[in-house]
Amino acid sequence: MTNSIGTKNMIEIALSSGARFLQGSTSEVYGDPKISPQDENYHGNVSSTGIRSCYDEGKRFAEALLFSYYRSFDMDIRIIRIFNTYGPFMNIDDGRVIPNFIKQALYKNKFTIYGKGNQTRSFCYVDDLIDGMLKFMFSDDKNLKGEVINLGNPEPITINELAIEINELIGNKMEFDFVQLPEDDPVNRCPDITKAKNLLGWSPKISRKDGLNRTIDYFKAILNLNQ
Repeated sequence: MTNSIGTKNMIEIALSSGARFLQGSTSEVYGDPKISPQDENYHGNVSSTGIRSCYDEGKRFAEALLFSYYRSFDMDIRIIRIFNTYGPFMNIDDGRVIPNFIKQALYKNKFTIYGKGNQTRSFCYVDDLIDGMLKFMFSDDKNLKGEVINLGNPEPITINELAIEINELIGNKMEFDFVQLPEDDPVNRCPDITKAKNLLGWSPKISRKDGLNRTIDYFKAILNLNQ
């Protein structure tokens, strides 16, 4: 609720000053999708009472609120649905899969795999995401007003395949520790970025291998493992 009130306050400030409003939404608004890839017209498969619902529904509420202001006041609102993003300066203990796997590989621990590891994700390097955000925010193209655009990498990979890729880049013995899949964990997550290509001329440029290597180098540095 606090996050929703903060969003409304920021919208009011933007409205009173005539400012453009860029909302960082999330692929979580699609919930556990029944289609893949997900385009911006897909309404999602979201549980309003599940363990993840506060985050999912908070973002969906923010989108609905912004469109109310857009329709009522012709406000210049723009919404980005951000898919899985990674890169240097992530918190290595934040619980997300790429920091987890890199840390486990660097310390030669088993890879923690939730469920069977067959669920898919699409990982976008942070520089690519920022490039798309800047293009969307600062374009004066009036056709972008009131638009919702997915930003992410359209190349899905299973969690098992991701673990293998990271392990190969670091070079350790491969061992998995399979644990119970969290409740409401999406089975697949992959963006349709057709709108981003057509409206912004945007698509990811950094390959997953290059992005992972940059991220691994960062974590080696902060863990003093460059010797």
